[in-house]
Amino acid sequence: MSLVLGVDVGSQSIKAVVVDERGDVVSSASAPLTMVHEHDGWADQDPAAYRTALRDAVRMATNGIAADRIVAMGLGSQVDGVVACDADGTPLRSAIIWLDKRATDQCDRLVSAVGPEQLAERTGLVADASHSAPKMMWIRENEPQVWQRAAMFAPVGAYVLHHLSGSWAQDAANASSTMVYDVAEGDFDAKLCEAAGLDPAMLPQVRPSTDVVGTLRSDVAADLGLPDTCAVVVGTGDEHAASVGAGAIEPGVIVDVTGTAEPVTTVGDEPVRDPLCVVETHGHAVPGTWLIENPGFVSGGSTLWLSNGLLHISQGDVFARAGEAPPASDGVLFLPALSGSTAPRWNDSMRGAFLGLGMNHTSAHVARAVLEGCAYALRDIVDRLGALDLGHGEIRIVGGGAQDDLWAAIKASVLGRPVRRVLSKEATAVGAAMVAGVGSGVFASFAEASVAVQLDTSTIDPDPRTQQQYAEAYSRYRAAFDAVESAVAT
Repeated sequence: MSLVLGVDVGSQSIKAVVVDERGDVVSSASAPLTMVHEHDGWADQDPAAYRTALRDAVRMATNGIAADRIVAMGLGSQVDGVVACDADGTPLRSAIIWLDKRATDQCDRLVSAVGPEQLAERTGLVADASHSAPKMMWIRENEPQVWQRAAMFAPVGAYVLHHLSGSWAQDAANASSTMVYDVAEGDFDAKLCEAAGLDPAMLPQVRPSTDVVGTLRSDVAADLGLPDTCAVVVGTGDEHAASVGAGAIEPGVIVDVTGTAEPVTTVGDEPVRDPLCVVETHGHAVPGTWLIENPGFVSGGSTLWLSNGLLHISQGDVFARAGEAPPASDGVLFLPALSGSTAPRWNDSMRGAFLGLGMNHTSAHVARAVLEGCAYALRDIVDRLGALDLGHGEIRIVGGGAQDDLWAAIKASVLGRPVRRVLSKEATAVGAAMVAGVGSGVFASFAEASVAVQLDTSTIDPDPRTQQQYAEAYSRYRAAFDAVESAVAT
């Protein structure tokens, strides 16, 4: 039986899963990554770490499996990053990743040059420094020695793809996060590129996620312990792969992906323009569809920050401690905007806050408030999708945070809607494997590949009494957000 390999290139780790023709996960493994925050709003990673973690995760996941059974490989990678490479594909500096907001001035200038309405209409995006074109502009203006040597500005997934196959390519999911891509036409826009001062030839070619770009380079195949006959597909973005892994291959389902960030997605059969600029239109991994999404507030990253930076306990212990506090945390509120906000409004200058603290509060209240604050931000996005007549199907929760019963119950009660857990802990990697399987012919279609989507048989339903408590707390949360934004976001 043939096997396909899916890889999730995230910010905290690289995860690999092996999936068989029945859609079953045969094995999985992960290897850690670290981020560097040299200044407020900055976030970098060492590209060499992607190669090392990829090798370690793949070798562990394929240990004991006959290598010649693995026929194809796909990536689901963090979007909005920039890896500046020379003509040989060698990185010239650290990767500036999705969490980085240093290019605010460059973003503002691009908007001024094009016009906010025209930019939103063409790209489907909310103009924001998290997107990659402003980051490329920042490199040009601040690191001319890098700019002069650069031959390619690749998203993280395209950089890893080139390492695997020697080919440069990216799918519509990645390209549509640049701010210079026409989301309806499906290619880079010459006028937008000109306004940004970018040459489209220095951006990886846009191809369908399922296109086979070649096979593994022989040296890389040996390093990974895989055959050099293994096909490599273009792959897609991480939240796009997670959406596929949760079964969002056509309109209806809302997918809540709880990782370092918490993207919230649904599928559209045409681009959508949100007048309030809460959700964006991106290309999707499934050709012919679009992913309507908010790319996420800092969610799992907030629990990691709390565990490491304040409480000095493990990330898992944060969830245990949160269970010791009552619903609504006895009035404590947390705003999950440690690196700017994307809900209820996008604001790079916004920062997180705890409010309502009293002498009666403990670390348990603080821990629960972080989980609840993230659920309130999720409600902001789900409510906006509903207002746009999108996402009327069930809400499916995926990712590491989705496995925690308390957080899932909080989300159901805050939303006032049932949520269903995707059982696979590695939905992004599973989605990447599904893309690889469709591209290589292991699966005839995404519908057939959906045998890999593993859903809980039961839903987590709102608790009526807790739901009322959270409705009141959510109103206070929105008022707190407005007040803090006025005080700190200039």
